Amino acid sequence: MFKTEPPAAAALAPLDRRSLLKTGVLGAGLIAAPLSAQFGGSGFTHGVASGEPARDRVLLWTRFVAPAETKLEWEVSPTNDFSRVVASGEAVASPANDSCCKTFAEGLEPGRWYYYRFVAPNGATSDVGRTKTLPEGPTERFRMAVFSCSNMGFGWFNAYAHAAAANEFDCALHLGDYFYEYGPDNYPSVEQAVAGRAVAPLSETVALADYRLRFASYRSDRDLRRLHQVYPMIAGWDDHESANDSWQGGAQNHQSETEGEWSVRKAAAMRAYREWMPVSDEPWASYDIGDLATLFRLETRLTARAEQFNFAGLLTGQEGPEAVLRALTAFRQGDYVDPSREMLGAQQQAWLAEGLKRSTGSGKRWQVLVQQVLMGKLATSPRLVDSLPADVPEYVRSRIVAGALASRAELPLNMDAWDGYPAARARLFEAALAADANLISLAGDTHNAWSFDLDHAGQRVGVEFGVQSVTSPGFESYLPQLAPADLERASIEFNPELVWMDASRRGYMAVELTPTRATSEYRFLSSIRERGAGVVATQRVSTALGDRRLELA
Repeated sequence: MFKTEPPAAAALAPLDRRSLLKTGVLGAGLIAAPLSAQFGGSGFTHGVASGEPARDRVLLWTRFVAPAETKLEWEVSPTNDFSRVVASGEAVASPANDSCCKTFAEGLEPGRWYYYRFVAPNGATSDVGRTKTLPEGPTERFRMAVFSCSNMGFGWFNAYAHAAAANEFDCALHLGDYFYEYGPDNYPSVEQAVAGRAVAPLSETVALADYRLRFASYRSDRDLRRLHQVYPMIAGWDDHESANDSWQGGAQNHQSETEGEWSVRKAAAMRAYREWMPVSDEPWASYDIGDLATLFRLETRLTARAEQFNFAGLLTGQEGPEAVLRALTAFRQGDYVDPSREMLGAQQQAWLAEGLKRSTGSGKRWQVLVQQVLMGKLATSPRLVDSLPADVPEYVRSRIVAGALASRAELPLNMDAWDGYPAARARLFEAALAADANLISLAGDTHNAWSFDLDHAGQRVGVEFGVQSVTSPGFESYLPQLAPADLERASIEFNPELVWMDASRRGYMAVELTPTRATSEYRFLSSIRERGAGVVATQRVSTALGDRRLELA
């Protein structure tokens, strides 16, 4: 959770989208499917998806609802008419797995687009999906559409629609908060909610059935379904796929006295995610992009993360600014830097350190972290206190003042990000420096857009591109009394690692890797409250190979 939430590639192979839509190869299944078939029904109810790409294989997903286990056939072809099938097999859709079905298609050629489909025993056919394997050897360009924080109640998934229609990416990345666990009238509130965007169940997701139904609800969205249909996706959960501010042993939004054991809820959330998403059961994984890059999908939430620090608990009983400052300073010098506090855990940390060395040792240019929360150092600018208008609500003023006091004590804004785990971040940065990595962190969670230079003890480590949300509101909702430009200016001036930010707009990132440069193009939508609204503004930020510093274009 970030403070904006409740206080509690190579060009794609030619694809004639108009002819495909006209003939129904990629379109009719989305446009014509009745609501009952999208949301429940029987047969193929939620389209297709692919993920976990490698140079010679890709994972295929579908859902087929039937009273009993059903054996499906699947086919992969380089052409959408399936005149030549290059891989095929059988997979089982079972009620035990919420009728979801996953299988790896293997023996494929590197860096190639393929079409795939599933066929039921009665001859019914799924939507036709399109996927791509990862390249092998010399690679001149790789493009990724990057997303985070998709709360259906706040609006339409226009970011997904734009990326799917752009037809210019090799894969999609989802950095977490694929859905939100809240019940109705919470986040969003009644006043914030967009008509026609209600989700099921009409309660908070706690049990396995709840999480499954929430997935079914989100995956009934045509734009999300389309995105999955045309690109392979690399995805990992953040907190809201389980509960807000989750960690290894609990969550802010979990009350054991009324919602049962956290371990049971966590297991249910993880199981539903792995049923409904085109992901393997591995908690972390790496992906080699020819000789260009290695992507490392990290798990920073449920496996090893220590409980987040809470400023409110730290300051209980402290009266007056100076007493608060003394308490915060003592905390910064003590518990805050505790080396035992983990984000990744020893096993994942060792895996990543070895993977970074292997990647650089094999000559790959970029080492990219596909992960959930900001690594860049971010603190509240004390100038914001002076910028607050006289009529600002007291709860807003108190939060800004508290943040400014934390800054005086050299503490960060957000304890739920890597900023709350400085020893764990130092271990990761030291591993990157030891491997001589050209590190790029991709992060979500905050709902706003960020670009950071990453520094460790005066050494350049790499850069970070933090993606804005698909729909979840950012600072423009949390601090409407402050002009976004003023907030951005004050934050950049106060935080040495922060190169650029946007405090008010939704959208996604188009990230491009080449042998000499890595670039993020932040794409901003005109609206999320009207379906079909497009991109109206962009900002390009890039880094040259070996520089480990960002440049604004």
